[in-house]
This record gives sequence, C-alpha cells and structure tokens, in this order.
Amino acid sequence: MYAIVEIAGQQFKVEKDRKVYVHRLENAEGEQVVFDQVLLTDNDGDVKIGSPTVKGSSITAKVLAHVRGDKVLIFHKKRRKGYRKLNGHRQNFTQILIEDIKF
Repeated sequence: MYAIVEIAGQQFKVEKDRKVYVHRLENAEGEQVVFDQVLLTDNDGDVKIGSPTVKGSSITAKVLAHVRGDKVLIFHKKRRKGYRKLNGHRQNFTQILIEDIKF
C-alpha cells in the first residue's frame, strides 16, 4: 500500500508510518500537512493512475523536524593558472512522518 505524491516540486514514493526528507516546508514542527497532488495509488494491487492527479485521494503527514543535510563541497580549479575556489553548501530539509493515505 503506497502512493506517489508530489511534494515541493519533487515526486516521492510514500507509505504509511514512513519518514521522508523533503525540501524545506513552511509549516512549523508538530503541524499536520495535507498533500493532495497524488499521482498514483496502489492499494494491495488496486492501482489508480491519475491524469494528472488521482481524484479524492490525499496524504496526511506530520512535520517532525527541520534539519540540514550534509555539507557538499564544490571545488573549482583552472590548471596552470593558480586559480582555486572552494565553496560549501548545506541543503535545508524537513523530516515528515506519513500518517495516513486516503485512497
């Protein structure tokens, strides 16, 4: 029993009682969030494909925490020129817990 849902511009395969890291959401920690952009649902073999979304289905989730991802280092170098530049980046994520999938 799973669903494919679009959250913050990306598609995720979600199941009940699973934790998912998504791009930073504006909701506060502990709030309930409802996602209605469900693209596909599978209820024990009963597959429904939306065009573009499945009518009447939604995902209910709870915001657990706002976290930051691991640091990604970006290194630029031009050979024989003495040019070196090092940048770092940490992406902001929101950890959500999928509480209910409404088919």
